[in-house]
Amino acid sequence: MGQTRFFFTAAKADAERLFPAFEAEFEEDGLPLARVELDETAGIDEISLYVDGDPGDTETRIKKILRALDAPQDLSRENLPDVDWVARSLEGLKPVRAGRFFVHGGHDRHRRRIGDISIEIEAGLAFGTGHHGTTAGCLETIEKVVRREHPRSALDLGAGSAVLAIAIAKMAHIPVLATDIDPVATKVAAENVRLNGVPALVRTATAPGFHHPVFSLAGPFDLIVANILARPLMQLAPQMARHVTPGGSLILSGILERQRDAVLAAYSAQHFRHVRTLPREGWVTLHLKR
Repeated sequence: MGQTRFFFTAAKADAERLFPAFEAEFEEDGLPLARVELDETAGIDEISLYVDGDPGDTETRIKKILRALDAPQDLSRENLPDVDWVARSLEGLKPVRAGRFFVHGGHDRHRRRIGDISIEIEAGLAFGTGHHGTTAGCLETIEKVVRREHPRSALDLGAGSAVLAIAIAKMAHIPVLATDIDPVATKVAAENVRLNGVPALVRTATAPGFHHPVFSLAGPFDLIVANILARPLMQLAPQMARHVTPGGSLILSGILERQRDAVLAAYSAQHFRHVRTLPREGWVTLHLKR
């Protein structure tokens, strides 16, 4: 059985009082929670709860909290696909060259060249390495941005394998926060960070939304990289604006070519300037500046 997402929308004020109640209720279960801003103008947020396997009485517990706090009970449920991460990892383990970066498995160490910035991802630890050209697009853009702008701090949002966080740390030698909504991915990221010798620079954390205190403690950031999907990227635009430094850069990917203009519009509304679009295999990577 795959993963189930329970979600509902609420006015921002309601979401602010509801979210702590959900954190308290499901803390011992270890279930990831997320809160995103759907509509800044209207003040509408969305709260999501993710359950692996059989959701059991989760729906009943959610509705009980909503009733107790006199909140609307318009709860939705979405069944997410059960991803075969082993197959995905093997698919992604072909060595990837992107600028100076060389992403590889242990069996391809002999292919490293002088001057490469080597990032090693083992078979059991590979979450999303090089998929659909988005990782390579981010790596190429990271190299250019780091070389030109010399950021002093960075965030890899939705880090997965943490390959992008590791790339930034190895090239820029700066502190990087790598977060993911999935605690399994966070564990994988931490293993990859240790494997690549950058635990002093890269901090990993399970953080379902920008409200998590880890962001305010580590930020604001000169560079934010997010290789996720177009819809959540658009929803996160206002929060990205609050967490990047003036003059800082965003590198966004996981965006289909046909979705580019919509994503750019969302960030233009937050006063970001488009610097460059890098197309690759039907996907695009965007470089934006605040």
